[in-house]
Amino acid sequence: MDVKEAILKRRAYRSLKEVEISEEIIKDLAECAGLAPSCFNNQPWRFVFVYDKEVKEKLNTTLAKGNEWAYLSSMIIAVFTKKELDCQIKGRDYYLFDTGMAVAFLILRATELGLVAHPIAGYDEEKVKEILNIPKDMQVITLIIVGKKSEEINKTLTDKQIEWENKRPERLSLEKFAYFNTY
Repeated sequence: MDVKEAILKRRAYRSLKEVEISEEIIKDLAECAGLAPSCFNNQPWRFVFVYDKEVKEKLNTTLAKGNEWAYLSSMIIAVFTKKELDCQIKGRDYYLFDTGMAVAFLILRATELGLVAHPIAGYDEEKVKEILNIPKDMQVITLIIVGKKSEEINKTLTDKQIEWENKRPERLSLEKFAYFNTY
């Protein structure tokens, strides 16, 4: 699978089934994320890969209503960083941008491996930090829910989520976000 194919196949599916997560898979995902570019090669991203069932069940308690579908995942990856780990140039902070690029690399590699890697924003950040022993001065940017796509629709999904499951949500047309030479 080439990069464009992985980009085209990547979807934020919510109907998941379990898949075995090995240390080899985790190291592969982490190594690919670690190759992302960053300001002065600071590499501000940090990840906790949670695949132990007991720890994952604790993390499930941090999820917001509407994210119950994630209970069927095989792994949850906590992504975190802090401003001081990266460049601050002329008022521009790069830590979130650079961490986002690492997450994109990880998601594309997961897609290539036949996995769903679905980042979410609905969680209690303080509880996540407490459960995973993440320092208080760090910012948990996202949780990435990892599993295998299931053909059976998850019963916890809302009507809108089922619609998204069956058909990729509309994307903006190029005219709405891509400009040539000037804005």
